[in-house]
Amino acid sequence: MKRKLRMGMVGGGPGAFIGDVHRRAARINGDIDLVAGVFSSNWERNREKASELFIPEDRCYRSWQELFAGESALPEDERMDFVSIVTPNALHFPVSDAALAAGFHVMCEKPMTMNVSEALRLRDRVESSGKLFGLMHNYSAYPMVRQMRQMVRDGLLGDILKVSAEYILGWLSKPYFNKQSTWRVDPKLSGGSLCMADVGTHAQHLIHFVTGMEMTELNADLTCFVEGREIDDDGVVLVHYDNGARGIISCSLVSTGEENNFTLRIYGNEGGLEWHQQSPEELIYMTNDQPKRVIRRNWAGACQESRDLSRLPAGHPEGFLEAFANVYRAFADAIHDTIKGKVPTQEYPGIKDGISEMVFLETLLKNTASKEKWTAVPKIEDLRECK
Repeated sequence: MKRKLRMGMVGGGPGAFIGDVHRRAARINGDIDLVAGVFSSNWERNREKASELFIPEDRCYRSWQELFAGESALPEDERMDFVSIVTPNALHFPVSDAALAAGFHVMCEKPMTMNVSEALRLRDRVESSGKLFGLMHNYSAYPMVRQMRQMVRDGLLGDILKVSAEYILGWLSKPYFNKQSTWRVDPKLSGGSLCMADVGTHAQHLIHFVTGMEMTELNADLTCFVEGREIDDDGVVLVHYDNGARGIISCSLVSTGEENNFTLRIYGNEGGLEWHQQSPEELIYMTNDQPKRVIRRNWAGACQESRDLSRLPAGHPEGFLEAFANVYRAFADAIHDTIKGKVPTQEYPGIKDGISEMVFLETLLKNTASKEKWTAVPKIEDLRECK
């Protein structure tokens, strides 16, 4: 008989955005309980958040080191099963590494690490620990994104010629200081990139997820528009793919007035597809000899995978939280399989996706810093493990 999984959390204290999203999404499926955590480095704010979340004080820890030590000391039927990491980027690697070493499964926010070296070290840790590692790329779990991928696999677009991903927001078009912005504009906490690390990795991941194409080389133009910032708040990347296709990834945090405008377009020699995150229930299918066709979520002809990820009948809107919840459901089912001694087969973003996004970021930063027009993107399988 299945039991509820026990989740811990690192990060997501008062004023945090993504931590609350993770908590709400994990609860949607009804199979995960938040039982422990360290939500802030400030003890009073930490206790305040734990109380708000009905976490007993003896399961509210002062640090992530204490969290893993304290939970490991509990009986197996009481300790947490996995930890959700929703901290600034700089902590993703050390907290994930320590959690895996302590014997806990990990669900981590993206980007996975600060650089490729850390990503490879984390891959080594995942393999040696035998624990599961999930990376939260929620957009891959929208039903119509799965429909999009299936239509590509079915050959309805023919040979892929061009992809275009645009992810633009306007919330950082002026100097803006709150909990969400302060750490993101700090290279010590965010890494070598702001805009491309924050939203460009979503675009990079979704293109690969839907098409299966691998980048071979890229040409990046990163800009920092707001005075005083040290890292990019806008950028465009031209990409060559292994099948000969061309791509463009356009991202911005300074497109004034834009909310969360993430759009993916894929064009083949037989057809095209277009999906907008701000209207995620619809997928546009185009050919040269027929009018555009709008496919709605959970329509009778939807692929099975898309229908499996739909929670409500057509016409009852689903969106952002449900996509997060779909990733959590797959991850939770995989944990249940490991508990039963079975090999998990569920699909969710993981360690390879994390390495891929770090290779993407390091390559575009290298290209930006150099005078070369195109910079080769290393193949993941050619990267050596770090010892």
